[in-house]
Amino acid sequence: MTSTAARYDTPVTIAPVLRYAILFVVAGGVLIPLLTTALGGFKSLGDLRVNPFGLPSQWEWMNYWEILASGRYWQLMANSLIIAILTVILTVATSAMAAFVFVHVRFFGATFLLNYLLLGLMFPAATAILPLFIKIRDLGLLDTYWGVVLPQVAFGLAMSILLFRNSFRQMPKDLFEAAVIDGCGYFRFFWHVILPLSRPILATVSVIVFVHSWNNYLLPLVVLNRDTLYPWPLGIMVYQGEFSTDWNLILAFITLTILPAIIMFFAAQKHIVAGLMAGSVKG
Repeated sequence: MTSTAARYDTPVTIAPVLRYAILFVVAGGVLIPLLTTALGGFKSLGDLRVNPFGLPSQWEWMNYWEILASGRYWQLMANSLIIAILTVILTVATSAMAAFVFVHVRFFGATFLLNYLLLGLMFPAATAILPLFIKIRDLGLLDTYWGVVLPQVAFGLAMSILLFRNSFRQMPKDLFEAAVIDGCGYFRFFWHVILPLSRPILATVSVIVFVHSWNNYLLPLVVLNRDTLYPWPLGIMVYQGEFSTDWNLILAFITLTILPAIIMFFAAQKHIVAGLMAGSVKG
């Protein structure tokens, strides 16, 4: 009896250990490169060459201070923030309203239109970079923020509409029926009922769109020519060209530029988890 009970108890004991071991490996795969980059920015060039992964033998705080004290860094951050914030606002506003229409409004061709929009998930922006450049040029948007923002919004709509639609479909239909009986129109219902209940999915979509815009390299490279408009991915290309041998300064620059995206992710972490779970289980 004892051996039989032990045999049945073994999987119950091993399963949590295996789960935590897998999570530990995944977390290490994400955190180790980030920590190595951040610590590399605190090292001297010689220390970085002989000790690339360990703690600095002497903490070089001036590496970070020189970057923070330079006007170029703050200009790159301002450009990236302007592009990312405009992209988030337009993407969230248009995709939330579109998803609301697909869920609560019945009209001819709704399924076809939804499937047409979702086709955007199959085509990355890199595949359309040449016709996209021609269209941006014809519209006179080259070398402007909008030349980067509008294509990012267009390519972000498919995923955003899908996430919003799955979340809105899980809300009780009684809410909409009661609002209609009380004389509430579509817009008022969307603004006063749907949006206040959708903070998790709003945070999820906002963070996904923000991080994608923040790290976008190809589109700004094609659209922008003036270095005064460069976001940080292009700025770091110029910075690396100037300090190609000073890898400690480059690592410090990378750490400071990815920090806003990391902070935003951790600030909205709980809402992101709840938003991604929305629509995964039918109530």
